[in-house]
Amino acid sequence: MQIQDYIDHTLLKPTATVTDIVNLCKEALDHKFHAICVNGCHAKTAKEQLRDSDVKLAVVIGFPLGAMSTASKIHEAQNSLEDGADEIDMVINVGWLKSGKFDFVQQEIESIKKAIGDVVLKVIIETCYLSREEKIKACNLALIAGADFVKTSTGFGTHGATFEDVKLMREVVGSKAKIKASGGIKDKATAIKYIELGVSRIGTSSGIEIVSTV
Repeated sequence: MQIQDYIDHTLLKPTATVTDIVNLCKEALDHKFHAICVNGCHAKTAKEQLRDSDVKLAVVIGFPLGAMSTASKIHEAQNSLEDGADEIDMVINVGWLKSGKFDFVQQEIESIKKAIGDVVLKVIIETCYLSREEKIKACNLALIAGADFVKTSTGFGTHGATFEDVKLMREVVGSKAKIKASGGIKDKATAIKYIELGVSRIGTSSGIEIVSTV
């Protein structure tokens, strides 16, 4: 696989315009990235731009705080599918996790996975807010709930992916789920290191810089 095959070309800024999203899609098509990742309001626009291509459309839900109701997240996920999403990146309820409401966290992930069926579900655990034990617990809950990926970060927390977090996540999930490293990955050397550590996807707004570096 080439490095572009790992990249989810991402634009989640609240100020992103329709023109910005169209440009994001054009860049993804030009560089043959695996997917783009956008907010739900842009899903229809993005899907239209990506039609008849191999570039996947990933849409975030419960983003970036993860603190809305489960019913809201389920509806958001279903609406995203209706608008053309190929993959869903959901944020867990970090407050529930830190409160020890593990059943609530697991059931929410399960409910969303059930609502989207065979569509790829990436579960963002937002590692920057979690202790080592909480990271392990979050990964295990995502596994039990049937998630396809565990993902490090939204990119809106206090920091993004770290090598140490990805190593820990790999120890926990093994081959039972894939890993997406996201947040703060801006150069090719860093991206390659994450791939060597076993990630299957890299979320970044610096995809062009990464693939253009010699």
